Amino acid sequence: MAQTTNDIKNGSVLNLDGQLWTVIKFQHVKPGKGPAFVRTTIKNVLSGKIVDKTFNAGMKMEFETVDNRNLQYSYEDGDNFVFMDMTTYDQIYIPKTLVGDQAKFLLEGTDCIVSFHDGTPLSVELPASVILTITHTEPGLQGNRSNAGTKPATVETGAEIQVPLFIGEGEKVKVDTRDGSYLGREN
Repeated sequence: MAQTTNDIKNGSVLNLDGQLWTVIKFQHVKPGKGPAFVRTTIKNVLSGKIVDKTFNAGMKMEFETVDNRNLQYSYEDGDNFVFMDMTTYDQIYIPKTLVGDQAKFLLEGTDCIVSFHDGTPLSVELPASVILTITHTEPGLQGNRSNAGTKPATVETGAEIQVPLFIGEGEKVKVDTRDGSYLGREN
């Protein structure tokens, strides 16, 4: 079925020149003079590159279907991470390169959203924050400074984050998976 730019919605996946792009935002513009057009901000599904692109209104487009599935991280196996589909109990091998830098916050049993196109995994989305245990940190020393200080700490996955001075070893902290920032203490 032929679809046009009028069918674009946030989250739509377009096939442009053989590459998959997700629509982040779009705006249908009808200027007083000249033809209408659709202004979009799109993100390359594989590389993560974000581009602004303008299409003529009514132009034919190729839309793709992307299947988002809830999978649970199980373990690491060579160059792959193994995830389990909790409905079918199938084990799915996903290359480490697809997870990228977020792998340092991946803990066994973490539920993730994995996007598939024609059975091929495209991207892995971790929860916005995870709760991790501090395995090593130096004792915080009070000193001369004008702001609340931070110190490096290693969490159970091996990632190093910055935490406030009062945090000690064995404490659970909430960490933002997008940038690795400390969000707070957990009980």
